[in-house]
Amino acid sequence: MIYIIMGKSATGKDTIFAQLIKDKELNLTRIIPYTTRPVRAGETDGEEYHFVDAAQLEKYISEGKVIERRQYNTVHGIWNYFTVDDNEYTKTGRDFIMITTLEAFNKLKEYYGAECVAPVYIEADDRERLRRAIDRESRQKQPSYEEVCRRYIADEHDFSEENLVSAGIEKRYRNDDIEDCIKAIKQDIHKGRN
Repeated sequence: MIYIIMGKSATGKDTIFAQLIKDKELNLTRIIPYTTRPVRAGETDGEEYHFVDAAQLEKYISEGKVIERRQYNTVHGIWNYFTVDDNEYTKTGRDFIMITTLEAFNKLKEYYGAECVAPVYIEADDRERLRRAIDRESRQKQPSYEEVCRRYIADEHDFSEENLVSAGIEKRYRNDDIEDCIKAIKQDIHKGRN
C-alpha cells in the first residue's frame, strides 16, 4: 500500500509525515519525490526531495520513468515536482508513504491501481494555515511572501470540495491537535492492514 499524505499548504503535513515515518510499528518506507525548485533553508537533498535540474528531469522523461509531473509557474520561474518509478514501490511486503498533491494522488492511483493507493487528507483552520506559512517563509534566507500568497490561493482551487469528491476523498483528518490527528491516522492504517 502507498499512503498519500496531502492537503493545503501549512496543514502540518510534514510534521505528521515525520511522525508516521518514525513509528516503528507502522514500519512505513518513504517515497521521496523529485523537484527542480531550489533547496530551501533546512532541507537536504534526498530527504524532503531529490533536487534535480531540468536536464535530469528530461532524462527521466525520455527513459519513461516519470509517473506523474506537476509544473508551477511561481514568482521565481517554473518549478517541476514529479515522482519517478525506480522499481522500489512494487516490492512485496512493504507499505510506503509520501506527501504529494491531489493531482499526483489521482495519477498514482491510475498507475498502481486504486487498491494500492490510500489517501490521507489533512485539514486545518485557514487562518492558522496562513500564520504557519508566513512563519515558515520568514525563516528563509530570502522570504517570498508573494509566493506564500500564490500557494495559498492556488490551494483553494486545487483542493476544492469538487476536486476532493472527484478523487474519492471521503475521510478527512482534522489537524487541530496534532497528536490526536496522528493517532487517528495510525488507527486507520492498522485497521486497513487487518
